[in-house]
Amino acid sequence: MKRSISIALALFVALLMGVSALAATIQPQRPVTKKKTTTKVTETTHAQKRITRLSHSRRQVTTRSARRRYYERFTASSFIAGDQGEGDNTAGEDPVVRAAAVDALGNMNGTVVAIDPNSGRILAMVNQKMALAEGAQPCSTFKVAVALAALNENVITKEEKVSLGGSYKMDLTTALAHSNNLYFETVGRKLGFEKVSYYAHQFGLGELAGWNITGEHLGQFPSTELAEKLGGVGKMCSFGESISLTPLQLGALVASISNGGTLYYLQHPTSPEEITNFTPRVKRYLDIKPLIPQISDGMAGAVRYGTARLLRTNFYQEPVLGKTGTCSKDGTRFGWFGSYADTEYGRIAVVVFLEGGRPTFGPKAAELAGKFYRNLYDHNFFAIRAPLTPVKAAQKTTGLSEQ
Repeated sequence: MKRSISIALALFVALLMGVSALAATIQPQRPVTKKKTTTKVTETTHAQKRITRLSHSRRQVTTRSARRRYYERFTASSFIAGDQGEGDNTAGEDPVVRAAAVDALGNMNGTVVAIDPNSGRILAMVNQKMALAEGAQPCSTFKVAVALAALNENVITKEEKVSLGGSYKMDLTTALAHSNNLYFETVGRKLGFEKVSYYAHQFGLGELAGWNITGEHLGQFPSTELAEKLGGVGKMCSFGESISLTPLQLGALVASISNGGTLYYLQHPTSPEEITNFTPRVKRYLDIKPLIPQISDGMAGAVRYGTARLLRTNFYQEPVLGKTGTCSKDGTRFGWFGSYADTEYGRIAVVVFLEGGRPTFGPKAAELAGKFYRNLYDHNFFAIRAPLTPVKAAQKTTGLSEQ
């Protein structure tokens, strides 16, 4: 019995010692951190395209926002203090037309030139210093000359829709009414600089518009094409880039469209005697009579629903055809509007040219022209009346038939 107890005791002690030794050799294990597994998601082709489109649109929004933040700074003022016509020689002007022009211009920094298209007589010229100066970039008013040139060269027709890239197309009437730059860039490139230059000179650019008008400057038409990096002939035909046009030059061109193609020397009588002895002088006859109906709808559309529609806030009683122009250079903004009233009892051509800052632009010039026409209408100018000046026969000197 004792022996059995001794054996059991010995076994128990041995077991305890073995367990202690085993515990001493086993080191505690560090907790294992499971690695995160990422599952790669592959988008469908449709989803990938949609994501690309969304990303592209976000970039476009960012770009547009950046463009909106661009703010053009102007250093010139759109308004002047004092008398607009200070220093003007008005002794030979029509007093009704003069008063209408002065009232319409108000305190805007600009000039108004009104012309009898049947003789070339300047009926009123407000702020003559600016009217006779070296001129300025014609902006989009040059599109009228480009349209006539392209029609005469059969580069376009009135009904033809010119491709402007992809499925985007436009006809002449819409392009003139809304002053579409891309249309006239495209047409200008088809014409080429030599043709554009030829017709521009035929229309009186680059030469004096007046006959012995003291103080008149020439304006400028470049002898070489605008550099391609600056837009080339396309930019010239859409914005009038590199051209300097005077209000008298634009007035003579608009008057010739109004009368069917006679480009008169403009004359500014300075005394009652000069009015009595007034004789019209023809510079040249332009072979544009068949072309005028093709541009008339676009010029009328500019006034009815296009860039010159502000004119109708002041005047809608008689039809007016015209073309606006807006651009800027060296901190000065230009606003042009060349037009003529096409009434049953006669026509009158008027150019409004403005210089200044942000309040100056083509539609504003059109608005002032509407006020001018309204003033004339209220004084019965558009009524049955004798011709403003006698029109005598003149010898043809040159025409557009030359190529």
